[in-house]
Amino acid sequence: MAKGKTARPVTRIQREKREQILEAALDVFSANGFRGATIDQIAEAAGMSKPNLLYYFGRKDDIHKALIGRLLDTWLDPLRAIDPNGDPLSEIRAYIRRKLEMARDYPRESRLFANEILQGAPRIMDLLEGELKDLVDEKSVILRRWMDQGRLARVDPRHLIFAIWATTQHYADFDVQVRAVLGPDFSGEGRFDDAARLLDQLFLTGLAPKNARHGELAK
Repeated sequence: MAKGKTARPVTRIQREKREQILEAALDVFSANGFRGATIDQIAEAAGMSKPNLLYYFGRKDDIHKALIGRLLDTWLDPLRAIDPNGDPLSEIRAYIRRKLEMARDYPRESRLFANEILQGAPRIMDLLEGELKDLVDEKSVILRRWMDQGRLARVDPRHLIFAIWATTQHYADFDVQVRAVLGPDFSGEGRFDDAARLLDQLFLTGLAPKNARHGELAK
């Protein structure tokens, strides 16, 4: 930008057009991955011409970067919300529930992220090695402190987080498989409640301190 000039404010119409493009791109990227998606596909899904789309985003990479940046910010919120001053089992239960809610409410975003990881994360490796790793390290310290205090069974905190990611995001990334196996009688919205009950039992029973009284997990 030339010296002395200021950026023009973004208009409401420009914001709406950008959102229209990003919403369409989310469908295209989550279905086809980065390599399989094209600007033409995104423009068609957005209901606009290719030149019009390129006015707002100069490259496919720019659209993908905007989506991934917004996704990671949303995706990390439940992990950020773990309270070091809270009850350990309650905090972990709440984290599992929030992750399942995200699998239910943001399946396209989850598949977008999974596609990027399966390709080797070429466009987000700096975020994985930076912001994500820093946050996991921070929460691992909290989990380890709870273990040292005898409030959680001792496990590897990072692998615990990985296991929660794997079991909750499965319901977004493999939703078609889940619904096919459950069948029409059990594949409705209630499948997330069923999953939550199972994961509570799986994780919280395993993480309860050995001296915990029977029934404490039901609180």
